[in-house]
Amino acid sequence: MLQFRPGCECCDKNLPPGSTGARICSFERTFCAACAEGLDNKCPGCGGELAPRPRRATKYLAKYPASSKRVYKPDRCAGAS
Repeated sequence: MLQFRPGCECCDKNLPPGSTGARICSFERTFCAACAEGLDNKCPGCGGELAPRPRRATKYLAKYPASSKRVYKPDRCAGAS
């Protein structure tokens, strides 16, 4: 099950579970759309594709909440905006 991390790893922008501006790689590294574009939609951690993160239906968020763990690694995001 996806963790739905709450922020962009490059700029620390908030990305709530319903956000349409979140991008993830297959390892669930999470970025905002602007930073993903600055990285040419390539994850700086694994080199994989950054794709739009799906949204979890609101009715399931209480039972399956989003993660509260923030990952912030701006040093890996030199090419991001």
